[in-house]
Amino acid sequence: MSTAELSFEHTTHRDLVGGKSPWGGLLQRPPGATLQESFAVDVAIVGGGITGALAAERMTGLGLSVALIDREKPGLGSTAASTAMLQWEIDCTLTELSAFYGFERAAAIYRRSLAAVSGLAQLASSLSIPCDFHPRSTLYVAGPEQEPHILTEEFELRRRAELPSRYMNAGALASQFGINRPAALRSPGSAEADPLMLCWALLNVARSRGARLVEATATHFHEEGGTAVIETDGRHVVEARHVLLATGYVMPHFVMPKQHSTASSWAIATVPQQQERLWPDRSLIWEAAEPYLYLRTTFDNRIIIGGEDEDIADPQQRDTKLPHKIEILRQKLLDIWPSADPTVSHAWCGAFGETEDGLPLIGRVPGTKRIFAAYGYGGNGITFSYMAAHLAAAFVTGKEPAWFEDFALDRPAP
Repeated sequence: MSTAELSFEHTTHRDLVGGKSPWGGLLQRPPGATLQESFAVDVAIVGGGITGALAAERMTGLGLSVALIDREKPGLGSTAASTAMLQWEIDCTLTELSAFYGFERAAAIYRRSLAAVSGLAQLASSLSIPCDFHPRSTLYVAGPEQEPHILTEEFELRRRAELPSRYMNAGALASQFGINRPAALRSPGSAEADPLMLCWALLNVARSRGARLVEATATHFHEEGGTAVIETDGRHVVEARHVLLATGYVMPHFVMPKQHSTASSWAIATVPQQQERLWPDRSLIWEAAEPYLYLRTTFDNRIIIGGEDEDIADPQQRDTKLPHKIEILRQKLLDIWPSADPTVSHAWCGAFGETEDGLPLIGRVPGTKRIFAAYGYGGNGITFSYMAAHLAAAFVTGKEPAWFEDFALDRPAP
C-alpha cells in the first residue's frame, strides 16, 4: 500500500479547548518518553485521550503489547473539555433513530449503549479507578414550550425496546424534583465521572502492564505485508500488527468520513453548593430542546451546565463567544433550578465531532487492512469511547461482531 499522510494541520490542544474545566484532581498525568529507537508492538494507538486510554487498557488486558503515541500531553485535549455525563441515551432519540434505520436496529443500538455504561461501571470498580465515578439516573425533560406528546412517543418506543425509562408528567416532575417542565423521562443506568482522572488512571493501568507511552508526532503510515509502519517527526518508526487512530476531533485527511462535522459547545461549573440546593438523587438532566442543554453535579457539589452548541469549527471564534455563553448558561441554570448559586468557578468550551444519526464512526479505515479509527462521538463521548475500545479489540483479534457496520466510517448518511 502507498504511504498515507497523517496530517493534522498542526492542530494543538488550544485549538480543541478554551477556558478551564474543573477536572484532574490530584492525580498526576502519566509520564511519556521521547522516541529513542524504532520498535515493534502488537497494537499502536495514536492519541492519548480517553479513547486511546480505554483502548490501551483493553488491549493490554488481552495480553497484547501496546504503544500509545501522542505529540502532546495525554488527556489535555478534548477529554479535558468533556462534561463526562456517561449516558446511554444517544443524541438522536430512539424515535429519530427508528425513523432512520427501523425500530429493531435502533433499539439494538440503544441497548448496546446501555450495556456500554454498565461495562464502564464494572471496569472502574474492578480496577478501583480513582475518578469520582458514580452511577446516576437521567432526567430527559421537555423544553419549557414543548408539548408532552414529544416524550410520550419516545417513552412508548423505549418501553417496546425494554429500555429502563419511566414517564413523568408535569405534576410528578414538580413534586418529586422541583423542576417546572411539561414532562420528563426518568431512566436509570447512566453515570458520571471526572474524565481526566479516568483517562490518566487507565493509562497508568496500561503502563503497569507494559504499555509504552511515546511522545512523538505520527506523520505517515504505510502497510507492508503483515504490519503497519508509523513514521514520526523523528528518524525512528513504530511497527505494529494493527493501528488504532484515536485522535479525538482532529481527523487525518485520509479518513474524513462524509458524515462527520465539527461543532462547538460551552460549559460552566458553579462554586460548591450547599447540599440542600441540589436536586434529588443528583440525576443527569438534559433538555429536549434546541439548543441542547444539560446539567450534572460533581463530587464536591458543584453544578455543571453546558450546551448552547453552534456549528463553529474555528477555535478563535469559539473562544471569543465564551463570556457571552457564560451569561446565557447562568440564566438558564436559574431558569431550570432557581435555588442554585450561579457564581461561576470554571468556564470552558471545546470542539466536538458529530454525525447526522448521532452514532459514532468506528471501524476499519476504508482501503486499509490494519488501520482502525474511532471518531464522531457527539454527546456520548466516553460511552462511545468504551464501545470503540471493545470494537478495536474485536478488530485486532479477528472477532468482529455482526453489527460492526452500524458504526462503519463509510456508512451512507441516513
